[in-house]
Amino acid sequence: MEGNVNGSWAGFIGCQIGAALVAALVASPVAAAEPAPRRVVSMNVCTDQLAMLIAGEGQLHSVSALARDPNSSAMAKEAEAVATNHALAEEIFLMEPDLVLAGTFSSRATVNLLRELGVKVEEFAPSRSFEDIRESILRVGELLQRQERAGELVGELDAGLAELKAQKPSGRSIALYDANSYTTGGGTLANEIFNAAGLVNIAEKLGIVGSTRLPLELLITEQPDMIATSFRSYGGAPALAQENFVHPAFKALEAQKQGVGVPVPNMICGAPFTLQAAFVLQRAALQGQARP
Repeated sequence: MEGNVNGSWAGFIGCQIGAALVAALVASPVAAAEPAPRRVVSMNVCTDQLAMLIAGEGQLHSVSALARDPNSSAMAKEAEAVATNHALAEEIFLMEPDLVLAGTFSSRATVNLLRELGVKVEEFAPSRSFEDIRESILRVGELLQRQERAGELVGELDAGLAELKAQKPSGRSIALYDANSYTTGGGTLANEIFNAAGLVNIAEKLGIVGSTRLPLELLITEQPDMIATSFRSYGGAPALAQENFVHPAFKALEAQKQGVGVPVPNMICGAPFTLQAAFVLQRAALQGQARP
């Protein structure tokens, strides 16, 4: 009798444990994946462009106002078809998003308030390498459940990098000399682009990390083979930010060296379109080598 009781009790316990395990599996993300977000809002110019490249039809509801700025966005025209936001918590909350994409430098007040209100916010750090770009593309693909599309974009990126690598590096030196005398050194996406194009960045050679001002005297001392300036437009109006370009010493150096205009929007954010800047620079370097 006691054996039958113990056996029945053990069977009952086993059934309870089994039921609990089944319930846990059903409730887990592995067993029941969340539905794909249907109302995505991006509040950062870089996540804007990744979302526009990856999102399915009607999935992306809004991008930041900067997405329409041709000085900042490589997809300004495409952004005209999407509603814009100004990264304000109240504005975005009223859009009723089920996913918000932000940058790690986006407004902390907006990000924190949206999270307090129960909105899912995913943050992305700026891409500083092609590996970073690859990871961000795949992550957006996962979040939007558009893994196949993300895989296609990674394939485009890898194919472009392979094409760049197939060309023998020119080894020519280059200096990015942008508005307000800014340049970029190691640890930046621009530096990765220069390297992919087979160029030697004098800022990295000088030990510069990140972005900083490059004194005109130092630029002249280094005598780079190429000087890269941006395609930025200020609407034809005079801009104090561009005064460094009219200095007599710079004009004299520019006359001796090969100048090349770089599409800055393609260098700000990481995506397959980033490769366009590398191809522009690689072609310019080959043309410079061919000059007498």
